[in-house]
Formats: sequence, structure tokens, C-alpha cells
Amino acid sequence: MKKDMQWTKWMVLTALFAFTILGSFTSPAAAATIAVGAGSYTNSLPAGQTGPPATIYKTSNVTGAMPTNDWWSSLAWKAYSDVMFPHPLAVQAKADGLGIGYPVQSGSADAMFGAYVNDFTLGHSAQSNFPDAKVDAFSDWTVSMLFSSGGTMRITTGHGLPFIYCTYAGGLPKLTFPSAPTVWSGSASSSVLGVTINGHHYGLFGPTGSTWSGIGTTTLTNSLNGKSYFSVAVLPDNTAATLNAYKQYAYSFVTNTTSNYSYNSSTSKVSTTYSVTTQAMEGTQTGTIMALYPSQWKNTSTSLLPYTYDSVRGTMKTVAGSSFTTSLTYQGILPYLPAVGSYNNATLNNYIESVRTEANHTVGATDTYWLGKYLGRIANLLPIAQQAGNTAAVANFENYLETTLSSNLTAGTKSNNLFYYNSNWGTLIGYPASYGSNDSLNDHHFHYGYWVRAAAEVARNNPSWASTANYGGMVNMLIKDFANWDRSDTSFPYMRNFDPYAGHSWASGNSEFADGNNQESSSEAINAWSAMILWGQATGNTAIRDAGIYLYTTEVNAVNEYWFNIDGTNFKSGYNHNYSSMIWGGKSVYATWFSADVQAIRGINILPVTAASAYLGYKPSYSAAFLAQTASERGGNAWNMWPDIFWEYQALYDADGAISLFNANPSYTPEDGETKAHTYSFLYNMQALGQVDTSVTANVPTYGVFKKGSTRNYVAYNPGTSAITVTFSDGATLSVPAGSVASSLGTVVTPSGPSITSLSPSSGSAGSTVTVTGSGFGASQGTSSIKFGSAAAAVTSWSNTSITATVPSSLAAGSYNVTVTTSAGTSNAASYTVAGASLSSNVLYARSGSSLSFTAGTAAASDTIASAGGANYDGNPHSPTTYTITGITGTYDATKATAFHLFLDSGTSVGNGVQVQVTYDFNGNGSATRVETYGYFATNDVTGWEDYTQGGGPTSAAGSFANMNNGTITIKVWSAIGNGASSLRVNASSANGQQSTVTIPYK
Repeated sequence: MKKDMQWTKWMVLTALFAFTILGSFTSPAAAATIAVGAGSYTNSLPAGQTGPPATIYKTSNVTGAMPTNDWWSSLAWKAYSDVMFPHPLAVQAKADGLGIGYPVQSGSADAMFGAYVNDFTLGHSAQSNFPDAKVDAFSDWTVSMLFSSGGTMRITTGHGLPFIYCTYAGGLPKLTFPSAPTVWSGSASSSVLGVTINGHHYGLFGPTGSTWSGIGTTTLTNSLNGKSYFSVAVLPDNTAATLNAYKQYAYSFVTNTTSNYSYNSSTSKVSTTYSVTTQAMEGTQTGTIMALYPSQWKNTSTSLLPYTYDSVRGTMKTVAGSSFTTSLTYQGILPYLPAVGSYNNATLNNYIESVRTEANHTVGATDTYWLGKYLGRIANLLPIAQQAGNTAAVANFENYLETTLSSNLTAGTKSNNLFYYNSNWGTLIGYPASYGSNDSLNDHHFHYGYWVRAAAEVARNNPSWASTANYGGMVNMLIKDFANWDRSDTSFPYMRNFDPYAGHSWASGNSEFADGNNQESSSEAINAWSAMILWGQATGNTAIRDAGIYLYTTEVNAVNEYWFNIDGTNFKSGYNHNYSSMIWGGKSVYATWFSADVQAIRGINILPVTAASAYLGYKPSYSAAFLAQTASERGGNAWNMWPDIFWEYQALYDADGAISLFNANPSYTPEDGETKAHTYSFLYNMQALGQVDTSVTANVPTYGVFKKGSTRNYVAYNPGTSAITVTFSDGATLSVPAGSVASSLGTVVTPSGPSITSLSPSSGSAGSTVTVTGSGFGASQGTSSIKFGSAAAAVTSWSNTSITATVPSSLAAGSYNVTVTTSAGTSNAASYTVAGASLSSNVLYARSGSSLSFTAGTAAASDTIASAGGANYDGNPHSPTTYTITGITGTYDATKATAFHLFLDSGTSVGNGVQVQVTYDFNGNGSATRVETYGYFATNDVTGWEDYTQGGGPTSAAGSFANMNNGTITIKVWSAIGNGASSLRVNASSANGQQSTVTIPYK
């Protein structure tokens, strides 16, 4: 993030960072004021102020608001881009074309890198240089750029896409390498090449019938064969099988991407579907191969391919198709904690009074960041004053929030303390600006998130102020600037600061850095999303509320993966910390924009601490390790910078220890956005509530569940005007009065343990549906489970007395105990019998596209079996051609054995031998297999098909046969000996004859 934050008051901004003002601006004599309810903004740049540059590098195809704060934003801000990181690739628009590289991964003591190194430049045969590269189109995670100067080159790239898609006019694709690449597949006369450069493997896909020139040199040119399209893919390895698998999608060009989310309040789940729209440039293939970040593949049920990529975020895993869906649990937030702590009310009131009697709550701050922080400070304190019964402080704090917000949300004839709408970029800029929020459009979610949080607190206390007829319309406009949830509103870009594919937000508006975009204070981003939830709840705007829930849940998930790495799976070897403070497109670092103090490096991703910060305590063991390493790095936990922030963080897992530190340091200086009153009440309330319990959810958005010892404590907030009963996923209920936070430290209905009375039906096949009847299951599933033996079942419906579930497809025939487990315990067992399954056929046909099928092909074709190159690979599959079928359920027939007829032809090659290996994966997950390898078949040197059969059986076999349940069968065919390639007949119909088949011992 381009957030060089100023944490010592009144530090001169230019001492930290110099912002270059692009373009020139003329201050109008009088600003045009546009009313929005009782508030207003100006659409003319205020006198003496600066805004973003007048020039946007885009074509006429791009209309409406211009996205900023994206991984590709530098493309719009300058003639040629800085390095952009559409992982797994890295690219840079240059005068001679698009530089392309597979980032080089490394780790050092304080940084992890996925650094860009140019593997080659994709250029144009008729244009050595272009005057610029312009944005020609964009979607949720792709951008299309146009290089034009006589001849044109249009290139599309995006997050998670191993492919780069290109169309040409007036010339041909010209690829320039730093040295002659190794061509390991294809030749001058083939349309597709497999090449390696700098140890990185690529597929180069020209149109069918196209050829290449320049092989053996540093420049390769594709002829295009009269067509206009061309694509490139970074490959996970340099095998023919992988190249062929990627070739299947090489001509399926991605033309649009969308992420669509939904929030289910009954299950507290956020589902996000990531979809691609494709155009088949040749053939009929749809979809593509997508590389998923850890925050995605850890939370999807979509089947994963075997291909992976290394990235600065960790391992990326792949899926094929047109979409995939993730599912995350929303753990709830609260506007404030219940007053359940054992603190001294007189002491609390003294702390509150010290703030009430301040000369100025704003402490002189006027820019949108620091004024926002002070608004957030008082918004945190107002409900505490209400709990303490300090009516004078309540009136004082309410008045400060309302008058400060109202004044700044009204433009009038002012040139400061107002908001200006720039229609060129489609953005709302507050003045005074800071940290490049005006000229570079940095940090709007950081700044405005505090404003929205303060507005939500005003709305909680004075709903009429928040109506659209008053100031609610201007608050909604602030939200639309940094997180426009309405795709139909083109006055602002969709979700400006949030990257839907990366799963987190970016802070820099222009991303003009060699390491891509960046974000430091993830906690301030999450503060913005929680503010949206509370504002949407307070005003009854479920669209804003649900957008906030999606953003909050998704970014919390990403923060725990990439900033905190709480599972320990994503950081590079050699990096010395259990946390990264700043995420970039091409690196992660242990540093800040503003201080080298370890307290700043750590604390910047904690503050502001509010009742919505419970996510920082989702994994107490990590939180303890985080603070332990912080203390180790600075020589102890006697914090002298932001001590209250660290105590509040500690209170999420060890409130007693945090309270001891607080009481031992009465003269500490609060962090600028904090008060002693808030810290004091937070520590003691958390002491009473206990640690965050993520195993239970609720059917309302504003809730929290905690556990102290063996006692679970439930909390919920009701923003409505009448009492409600909140139901938790473990069956507990909590009555919450109107406009209140209630907790079970008052009254709660304790759930009883689950009990099963019947199953219907009590027998059937794996994959069938069963209804379980009983009691004590809980109103919704949450983290509860139903199991058949040790196998968890997928649930289609769940209520307190009935569960409908799918019998796990992995189960073999036999009897299983069915149990239901909730937080209250495990039920009695009921018996279910899984019947055996049967196949309609046991003959599999080798088909084009590396597949096996129970259905024969329609037109004979042939696949190439790569040469052994003179080596001996007897019994060792080398560059095999692979054929697979999944989802097989059948009963093993011990009276039969594997048999096959594979029709081969080695042409006139002498001394070739082709070998086959058959693998049975009984449950489709690789945990139970049988592998059979057969002796190689010595082909003759006469052109014509020869029949390779199982002969005397396998020469080696590992693993015993078993029944198949959703299993997978794979055959690998390779050259064991010889110097020539061979062909395998595939896709043959019965009329064609000579069908390559495998007969399996199943019925």
C-alpha cells in the first residue's frame, strides 16, 4: 500500500514521501454543489486543491468510472506500466511489447520475493516500438491492453490465468528472448511449441496450420496462418502430456470474469462463485485452467488438477472449467462489547470524563485520514459512556460525531472540509487530503472506513440523521467510492479497493511500483468492511450490509493466510518471522512505510481494535506466538509504542495477562485512535467473555460467541425496534431487546445433546439421500457434522429435528454407524447398510483428449507416444501419454483380470518398445490404489496398426483390488526403448474397428 502513515502527530508529510503531481489543473472560480439529501458535494475541483491526473491511458472502448487500486492500475496511469503481477505470471507493458516472466521465488530474513524477471517479450513483427499501451477492457480480475501504432496487438491477462491471450492486426507475434530458448516440443512446421527459458516452461500456441521462424535464435515469430489469435501459457513442467492438457484450453480465450457472492444468514456462510466467460477461437472448448490462491483452494470443493505453481502467496493449485465456488464461515461482528466485565465503574467514568473534558476531540486534525481516526475514536467510546450511565459524555460525544460529519459532508462554497467528485476517474475525494488520497487515489478505504464507522454509530443513536433525506445519501456515496457494490452504478468502479480474486484490498491507487501494488494495514481495511456491515444494519440497507459481510469474511480469510500465515503453510524458507506486515504483488516484507520499530511493524495490522476485531483471536495459539515473537524481537513486552493495542490483542487469548500489564502501566500514552476508557472496558469484558469460539455461528449478522473454560458465552446485537430471539448453530437461543447488545451472561437456553430416532431409508447405495430424524441437532448445521462411520456426509438440509444428507460416495458396501455430533456431544448410533454397486459395462475406450470412456469414439484418430530418445525406460513411465476416467463405482470381480487391446504403430522406426501401466484408485483420492505394469510391446518397422495385449499378465503389480467408490482409472502409455515416436489409435468407432480398449475386472 502506498500508505506512508504518519504516527507521530504533525510529522511533515514530505519528510516521509514525495508525491508527484501529474497533469495540470485549473481551479474554478466557483464550485458546482450537488445536493444529496441534507448533505452535498462539489463536482468542480476546489480552489487550491489537486486531484488525479487528467490523462487516463485508455481507449474509447473503456467508458464509465475507471478502476484504480488494482494489480494492473499503473497501466491506466502511465504510457507503459510498471511490473504487474497476475499470478502465477508477472508482466510489464513496455515500448516493444509485453514483458512476460514466471516470478522467481526466494526468502530472506525480512522479506519474501516472487520477483519479476523477463523471460521474453511478446511483441509485433511490424512494430519495433509502440507509443503507449492503453487499457482496452477490464473485468473483475483481468485487463486487456492495446498496443497500437499502425499494426495492433491486444493482450489479455489476469489473476489466476496461466494463459495470456493475444490478437494481432498488421503483423505477427514476435517473441524476443534473452537467449535462444530450448525447444522441447514442436518444430518450425508445428503450430505449437514447448519451450524453456531461464528454467521456466511455456507453451506457445499458434493457430492450427501456423508455422514458426527463428527456431535456434533469440527471436521466434509465428505465421498465424491467416488468423489473428495467439496465446501463451506458463507451464508447471516440460512434459508433452502437460503441454497437450494446456493446448486443450489454449484457444478458449477468456473474455470476461466475474465474482458473485451471497450471504446465507441461517448458516452464516459466504459463498463466492468465480466465473470466466470464454470465446473459442478454434474448436468448441469452453472454460480454461485457473490457478487458485491458498485462500481459495483451501475453501473450495471443486476438483483440483495435478498442476501447481509457486507464488509469493504460497502454492497455487489449479482447476479447469468455467467457474469454481468458495465457501467461508462468517463469524459475526458486534458494534460494541456487552458490559459484563468486573471493572470499577467509577474508574471507567473517570477515563470517560478525561475525554469528555478535552478541549477538542479532533486535536486539530482536518485531513480525511486523521480526522477519520478521531471520529472512530469517539465512535468506539460513545456506547461505553452509555453503558456507564454518563449522560453528559453521551451528549457530548453524540454532538461531536453529528456536527463533524454533517459539516464535512456538506460542500457549500468551501475549498476544504468537503468532498469533490471527479467524473474523469469516477471518485470522491475528501479535502484536506493526505498520503496521496487526492492525486494518487491512495487509501480511500482506510480513510473513509473510519467515517462510515462513525456514521453507523450516529445512525444507531439517531436514525433520522442517517436517512437519505438527511446525511445517509452522502454516507452511501462514501461507501460507493471505496466499495461500490452496485455494478449498475457506473459513476464509481465496482469494489474499487478490493481485489475479488486475490481476496484482499490494495492501498495504492496507481500501483506505480516495481513490485506491483501493496497493502500494509489490513486491519484498517477490515475496519472499513465492518463499518459497512454496521451502517447497513443500522439503516436497513441489506445490500450494503451483505457486501460488507462478503468483504469482511473474504479479507479476514486472506489476512490469516498471507499477513499472519496462521496455518504456517505459505511463507518462504529463510524468512525469519511468523507474520508479514506488508503484502505486495511481488513480495511480502517485514517493514512499514513509516517506522522500523517492531511495535509499529506488528501493530499496524492490529489497529484499530474494536468489537469487530474478534478475528484477531480466531486461533489463540497463533496470537500467543505472534506476541511472543514480538517480545523476543524487541527484548520484552514492556511496550512503549501503542501498548493499548497490544494489550487488547493479548486480551483475545489471555485477558488476565493483559489486565496485569495495563494495571502496571497507568501512565501509558494511548494510541491516537484509542482511549483509556475503551481499553479498560475491552480488557475486562474479554476477561468475562473468554476466547473467541469459531465453532458456533448465529442466524443474525451481528453476533459473537466466546468460550471461557468449558462455558460458552453468547452475544448478539439487535438493531431493530422490537425484541428478537437469536438462534445459534448449536441450538442455543438468546433473547435480545430492541436496539441492544445482549449476552448469555444474562439468560440463555442451553441446548441438549443430539439424539437419533430413525433413518429413512436405512439402506441404499453410496451417494443416495438419507433423512435422519431425532432431536437436539441445532437450528442450523454450523460446525456440527453427521458421519457414516468415520466419513463425514454432505448435508442438504438441517434443522433441530431433521437432517437430510448424502451417503458418502467413498463408502464400500457394508454396514455403518450413523452419528450426529454437535458442540453438546455425539448422538447415539443408528445403522445404515450401503448396498453394492454394479456397472453396465466393464470395457473402457481410449478417447481423444486424454480420457477413457465407457462409450466408443466416433472417428478414429491417433495420439503421439513420445520417443524414448535411445534410453531405457522399461518399467519406468517417461513422458507418458495418459488416459483417465473418474467417478467409477463398481464391485470387484475376482474371477477376472485386467485386459487390453492397444493398437500401436511405430511406422518404419526400428527397435521401438511401447509399455503400459494401469492404475486403479478405488476412492478417487489416491489413498487406496493398485498399480499394474505390463511388459513392453516391441513394435515392428512396418507401417500399420499392431495389437498390444496384456499377454501373460503384469510384470509387476502393487496393491490389492477392492470395490470402487467414486474411483479413478488411469492408463499411462510410453516408449520404454527406441529412438522413434509411436502412435496410439484412439477415438475409433465400432465401424472403424481396431479400437483401443481396457477391460476392467469389475461388475
